[in-house]
Amino acid sequence: MTEDKCAICDYEGSDYQERFWDRGGRNYEDRVEAIALQRLLPASGARLLDIGAGAGRNVPRYGNFNQIVLLDYARTQLEKAQDKLGNDSRYLYVVADAYRLPFANNVFDVAVMIRTLHHMVDPLAALKQVRSVTSPDASFVLEFANKRNLKSILRWLVRQQEWNPFEKNPIEFAPLNFNFHPQSVRNWLKTAQFDVERQLTVSHFRIGILKRVVPVGLLVRLDAMIQRTGKLWQLTPSVFVQSRARGEWQTDPGDAFWRCPSCNSIELVEIKNGIQCVECGRVWGLKDGIFDFKTPVGGG
Repeated sequence: MTEDKCAICDYEGSDYQERFWDRGGRNYEDRVEAIALQRLLPASGARLLDIGAGAGRNVPRYGNFNQIVLLDYARTQLEKAQDKLGNDSRYLYVVADAYRLPFANNVFDVAVMIRTLHHMVDPLAALKQVRSVTSPDASFVLEFANKRNLKSILRWLVRQQEWNPFEKNPIEFAPLNFNFHPQSVRNWLKTAQFDVERQLTVSHFRIGILKRVVPVGLLVRLDAMIQRTGKLWQLTPSVFVQSRARGEWQTDPGDAFWRCPSCNSIELVEIKNGIQCVECGRVWGLKDGIFDFKTPVGGG
């Protein structure tokens, strides 16, 4: 866990789903990301964790899992996901900080993080958290915003951009919005005990004029054809990485599922209105089917 709380990009009350996806002309991006997910995700499993699930855009694409946990920092986004997905008992909704995941070790056999890493001030800390809650040999699908994309390279070459896309350091292009170098992401995954197995380049044609004049179906088919070039080079604004959890991680005793984000204890019990930590006494609320591990509602 991180010692100091990192700044977090909070989508509480945001109309991001409606503005960006529903009305933002992002049909092309949505469809090519769906193809990448289909290629990289297992078709089934026990438990899948979606970190930064937002309004649940990708959840219907996750296949046949016994349980799918939607985690986001913004309760209002999870409320939208509930409205969209209905009362399927497989879905568990959790408000939490990605730097302090409220789960015991090794409880997920699949994890995904799509359009989320680019909000992370400390990407390595977040990836270590993912590794702590995934079991050995678990599959982890990560999407990241690529600073070394073709557009940024061309802009830098003609001096319309100051920052160098080939440098390994992240670039914060807007507050709490970062682009990362592909090699840096691979290094962080390795440090967090993930082995990279596949890379797909996505959104090759994310250019306004192309999306206006070329039929979206054609762009999607072309993108699907060349996504696999990601194993050779990564020059697109979006890159999908499928990695495998390696090595042994400390195993928590028994069948623990929750972890207290305040004291790190796995001694938690269900109570009428939430989850209580036996060790520190904090109570984490449950309201309208959403667990809230962001702010305790009692104890401590």
